[in-house]
Amino acid sequence: MNFRTIAAAVLVAGMGVTAVFAQQQGTHEAREALMKKVGGSAGAMTAIAKGEKPYDAEVVKAALTTISETAKVFPDQFKPGTETGDKAASPKIWENMDDFKARAAKLSSDAEKILAQLPADAAGVGGALKTLGANCGGCHENYRIKTD
Repeated sequence: MNFRTIAAAVLVAGMGVTAVFAQQQGTHEAREALMKKVGGSAGAMTAIAKGEKPYDAEVVKAALTTISETAKVFPDQFKPGTETGDKAASPKIWENMDDFKARAAKLSSDAEKILAQLPADAAGVGGALKTLGANCGGCHENYRIKTD
């Protein structure tokens, strides 16, 4: 099985996640499904950056598009009333929703900028991951509940 086949399978699986997401919008499950999409995209790019997979522009484009689109809708999943329960997100999100939304918008914008000047090789993909990872890390540092 070649890398394009695997990438296509990942994208099709992502569509299934989108269908589930539409039914569960605003729930912990929907938020988790969106983060798994971002994680899968970052994983595909990481494999290229590390040389584990050959550079494939289509895989990089798909990953960046997924990250950008997911970041746009992610903050909308934190509606009032979803801040409590067994799988509650950090209350800091609701306390500073403007910052949370700004961070998601920056991730989306950075992914779009990288997409517009698509990295041409594994090293470029690695550089893109540093930019995107800084966005993810900053948000997780401020808003993710740390579990042991």
